[in-house]
Amino acid sequence: MQALFFLRSRSALLDALEASVDDSAVKPSTLIAILALAYLAPCVPLRSQAIAPAQIALINGYQPIWWKEAVVYQVYPRSFKDSNGDGIGDIPGITSKLDYLQKLGVNVIWLSPHYDSPNADNGYDIRDYRKVMAEFGTMADFDAMLAGIKQRHMRLIIDLVVNHTSDEHHWFVESRKSKENPYRDYYFWRDGKPGPAGPDGKPTTLPPNNDPSFFSGSAWQFDPATSQYYLHYFAVKQPDLNWDNPKVREEVYSLMRFWLDKGVDGFRMDVIPLISKNPAFPDLTPDQLHNYGNAYANGPHMHDYLQEMNRNVMAKYDVMTVGEALGISLEQTPLIVGDNRRELNMIFNFDAIRSNRDGIKLKPFDLATIKSIYTRHSEVLGKHDWDTVFLSNHDNPRLVSTFGDDSPEFRIPSAKLLATMLLTLRGTPFLYQGDELGMTNYPFKNIADFDDIEVKNAYKAQVLTGKIPEETFIANLRHTSRDNSRTPMQWDTSANGGFTTAPKPWLAENPNYAEINAASEVADPNSIYNYTSKLIALRRAHQVFVYGDYKDLDPENKSIFIYTRALGAERYLVALNFSSGPVAYTLPASVKVNSLIMSNLDTTGLVTGTLNLAGWEARIYKLR
Repeated sequence: MQALFFLRSRSALLDALEASVDDSAVKPSTLIAILALAYLAPCVPLRSQAIAPAQIALINGYQPIWWKEAVVYQVYPRSFKDSNGDGIGDIPGITSKLDYLQKLGVNVIWLSPHYDSPNADNGYDIRDYRKVMAEFGTMADFDAMLAGIKQRHMRLIIDLVVNHTSDEHHWFVESRKSKENPYRDYYFWRDGKPGPAGPDGKPTTLPPNNDPSFFSGSAWQFDPATSQYYLHYFAVKQPDLNWDNPKVREEVYSLMRFWLDKGVDGFRMDVIPLISKNPAFPDLTPDQLHNYGNAYANGPHMHDYLQEMNRNVMAKYDVMTVGEALGISLEQTPLIVGDNRRELNMIFNFDAIRSNRDGIKLKPFDLATIKSIYTRHSEVLGKHDWDTVFLSNHDNPRLVSTFGDDSPEFRIPSAKLLATMLLTLRGTPFLYQGDELGMTNYPFKNIADFDDIEVKNAYKAQVLTGKIPEETFIANLRHTSRDNSRTPMQWDTSANGGFTTAPKPWLAENPNYAEINAASEVADPNSIYNYTSKLIALRRAHQVFVYGDYKDLDPENKSIFIYTRALGAERYLVALNFSSGPVAYTLPASVKVNSLIMSNLDTTGLVTGTLNLAGWEARIYKLR
């Protein structure tokens, strides 16, 4: 038995457990000792398959598990907290604010990319998967942060960005050296098509096909070293990995084990539906070009590769996995998240978050549309599937500025209303840093105010070519740019909102930090922060908000969102007024209100069949 204490990784420990379980002659004392070691070892949970699902009592038909009951908080490290005064957020800065997150009540932190990167796309271009970005700190800093998270009974998931790497990654540096290089097939290299003669009369080449990049221009980049093109669905410095190469897949699984063996609790998987490509790369049709994200997703071997990843890695750990499901429809979702599929736990479906967007343009918000989306989710996703609930992240503008009313009069009540909705709907809720403060969009004035490569490339492609007037371009991006969510966290009223002691942060602080900041909100019992904390506690105390049935009582109403959550005899009503004006709403005769549980306006008074809702008011009632 002493040899067992030298098992350093979770996988090695659990292999020993499985071997013992499989050995019919194993002594009971040995099995008990192994189980005790697995239980006591820090950050070494049993493999999820070690406990048969049939042994766990279902709740309303759902298999209960920790990641379904979690509330996730996304941290964008560059913008969260700077600890060393260089103007860039870092890992020790995150560690210094763990008490703040614990007090809020979240129990899973999602950390956006922290890996070594040249930052062509703010860390989503990874140069070394096993190294921490120097601007963010060291591996010792990461380990200290992870230990602090565990000590506070929280968990950590990290970004897994494996559709592409940086062009400075060792694999690509080697790959581009020659066609015979052992790493050549780690990426997609193709000959170009013959093009017209150039000004000098010499023949030219065109990209292998008409695939566009998400960041403007062609998805193919010519490389003169070998006179071939390489594929990059995103920035030129983000070449796509060739998952058809089994060596690539094993490299990915190896780096996943590296972080899981450290104690990380899972992954948010960046653009994971794009990992499988059609190697013939035919031209996209005009219809496909209209929505090329859908054309790139769901390739011929996507499910094979996700199942292999699960089999080789995730099934051996107690993890949470959530995929950024670009191009995956709601109807296709069960094929990825179904219990019997053994692929991912959850995915992000973008129907709701993009319901008021048309490219870079912001459309008027239509409540009936978003309600219909949530109803469709409840109908399509069954007891063996699981959903996510989110309306903000690092790639989208600020929550209250987009779906609420960020005017001085209604910013606070509308931010609380949105929190009420997110934390009482079906699925695991995801909050983005600053949502709990009601942080707002930044008042962008010109192109120099933006940092995002997507914006800069679009400016070159659309404004400098005369397709869109600059004023129109800036006016649209003021509402929809993802830089809105990347402005630094507003901690207090000191210079730069307490984010950094540097004269200038990497991205400008929103000038309203004097009015909107964490210090004032933590101290104010009526703040958005403390209201959100109460909601999280309510969700944790009542499984009806996790596993309960959902029903929209008035789908066509343009200003009132009113729905029930029911689990056995426990039933709740959530009433949300998505307008600035008062509404007298009469409940259906079948709905009998018992007591008011919460209101974002501290409403009191008689409980009747008519709800007199103020502008942007949210209420939660217990039903008879």
